[in-house]
Amino acid sequence: MEIPGPAHSRRRFLGAAAAAAMAPQFDMSGGAQAQPASGESVAHPADGPATRTSFGPVKQINAGQLNVGYVEAGPANGQAVVLMHGWPYDIHSYVEVTPLLAAKGYRVIVPYLRGHGTTRFLSGATPRNAQQSAFAVDIIALMDALRIEKAILAGYDWGSRTGDIIAALWPERCKALVSVTGYLIVNVEANKMPSPPKSEWAWWYQYYFATERGVLGLREFRRDLAKLVWKFNSPTWNFDEATFQRTAAAFSNPDYVDIVIDNYRWRLGLAKGEPRYAGLERRLAAAPVIKVPTITIDGAHDPFTPPGNGSAYRKKFAGAYAHRTLNVGHNVPQEAPQGFAAAVVEVDGF
Repeated sequence: MEIPGPAHSRRRFLGAAAAAAMAPQFDMSGGAQAQPASGESVAHPADGPATRTSFGPVKQINAGQLNVGYVEAGPANGQAVVLMHGWPYDIHSYVEVTPLLAAKGYRVIVPYLRGHGTTRFLSGATPRNAQQSAFAVDIIALMDALRIEKAILAGYDWGSRTGDIIAALWPERCKALVSVTGYLIVNVEANKMPSPPKSEWAWWYQYYFATERGVLGLREFRRDLAKLVWKFNSPTWNFDEATFQRTAAAFSNPDYVDIVIDNYRWRLGLAKGEPRYAGLERRLAAAPVIKVPTITIDGAHDPFTPPGNGSAYRKKFAGAYAHRTLNVGHNVPQEAPQGFAAAVVEVDGF
């Protein structure tokens, strides 16, 4: 299958999406959205407890190597927003964000990433590869299948990295970006160097997954392990059992273990990527600057948030830019849906 190029499938799309992109946008309170000064940082209060617990029906579509499960909300001709989840999470990270954006006129797409939920590989012979560029190619393929020429991309964790990659390599497909924890593009060679012990300790599961014991542990205790990670990643988030179990159902995907293991082993240089992605990975290893309008978000209680209020990655964003710190942990959209949705609307106005 062809890896998408800079002008891939541009002629296939409808003019309605471009027209919708020109419509004025508003903040979540309904007022006109003014562009902030570059680099402005404002601490937002944490949102109250989430109240919406489910989406509408999950749709399925063939896209690239996958039959992708996704939910959709909002008008079909609205400005597209693609919301991407992380690990160990799923589309329910956006169960509160989605209706907020749909009410503002956005066409919201929330896909299960490969190895999660109802997303399946079309062929049993396809390598269960989880290197970073594979996820980006998946999202481009999904946008093509849905006839979306240009989308606002927003995510956290694996979703942030995927959005960063698309914004860097295919900026013509990304109208704007919301990226939790900023710039997450991986250079595998650089990633072989050690971090301070406290940082290494926070990544314990990455090293656990490097062992066969870890593979067996993930396979047998996938829900217990995920819940442990949730509690560590978001120490101030008092999620209930029903909230966790809604997401944990996505871990029953037959490719879940293979995808998770390959992702973390690939980052450490312990799993080989596919030759078809080699050219993309060479470009990503150079840490390309992102030039599309961007808002980065840090969770104040996220153990993976770098110090310095966004300064650690500020130089990697060369376009219109703002930074926000929210009083939550790692799963920002589910812990602070109002703040996350407001960032999407705001960056659309840059």
